[in-house]
Amino acid sequence: MDAAFSLLAVNFVIAQIFVLVFGVVAFKGPSRGSGLGFAAAFAVASLSAVCEALIPLTGHVRFFAIGAFVTMFGGFCLLARSITRHYGLRVPNSVFWLLFVSGVFTDFLIYDLPRGTVVHSVAYQTPFFLTMALSAVAVYRSGRRSGADMVLFSMLALSAAFFPLKAYVAVAVGAGGTAGGYLFSKFALVSQGLGAVLIVATGLAMVGVFVKEAIEDAVAKSDIDPLSGIFNRRGFARRVAPRLERANETAAGALILADIDHFKRINDSFGHHVGDIVIQTFARVLREAAPTDAEVARIGGEEFAIYIPAINSELARECAYNIRGAMSAVGFGQLCDNERITASFGVASIFGGDTLERAMQRADTALYAAKAAGRDQVQLAGPQALAS
Repeated sequence: MDAAFSLLAVNFVIAQIFVLVFGVVAFKGPSRGSGLGFAAAFAVASLSAVCEALIPLTGHVRFFAIGAFVTMFGGFCLLARSITRHYGLRVPNSVFWLLFVSGVFTDFLIYDLPRGTVVHSVAYQTPFFLTMALSAVAVYRSGRRSGADMVLFSMLALSAAFFPLKAYVAVAVGAGGTAGGYLFSKFALVSQGLGAVLIVATGLAMVGVFVKEAIEDAVAKSDIDPLSGIFNRRGFARRVAPRLERANETAAGALILADIDHFKRINDSFGHHVGDIVIQTFARVLREAAPTDAEVARIGGEEFAIYIPAINSELARECAYNIRGAMSAVGFGQLCDNERITASFGVASIFGGDTLERAMQRADTALYAAKAAGRDQVQLAGPQALAS
């Protein structure tokens, strides 16, 4: 009996630790909704240990025995709902309500059956198996195959398999006969002990997923220029360099460098606030004019870059012309009526085996030529260089 109470206490404390951990994740990490869902699931499930501990201490055996099932299974349903949503498997809330209500109803129906019989054991464990199996399916179907995701999938799959195993063991060795006798049985020790191990393993796997996602979110944010909302130089290089390595030998694409003309004069004449608006507007024009598969970045103060895959220099030059025209047509109420914002462009082809650094050098040379020719120009790198 003391051993059973000790395991119940251990399981309760473990659950509270995970409530705290996932609560912190919810308020500090990028996945607030999922973190709150996991915290609520462990909080509700932990009440099962309290109910089971009160069974031999009160005269309300039926009430606390059914309460133990309701709280534990309610926590499992909340957990499954959180996992399926986190991994993008859209399961209607009505499905989880149906699982919960049918599971609780089944527990009422089988309560007076002797524990350890096939009917009681299978009926009692099946609802838990279904929620864990659904959670494992959600992780697998998401297509996410990182180490953390696969560890979580493995723990969920093991947890799902644990419940049919519990049903078999309950029938094979007995489960105490009644709800009160359960706590004195060897089955209770095995069930609570293995349950604690799986709780810790699954909880840690979930924490691992959140840590991985938090790191990815931090890296993604570090790749974004906060003013323009597009990639910075680092983010641009991180995305374009691998694409060049995988590119076709003859058609890796093209690189466009763009520089806003007389930007220092804009800042000096109208203030840095207006300069920021010009930067943000130019970034928006680039995003709207660039092809959907292009990478767009602000790589310097007023300098921008666009990588367009599988395109030749002539088409890239046409894209630069479109951007040039779109930007010159934008009106800025903060400027004088006759003030027009223009930009200069350098275009360079990229071929298989080329590096981003070499392509940027060629495009930068073309950009310098466009500025030297009077600005508001598009120039091609290499011998085909043409002025607009």
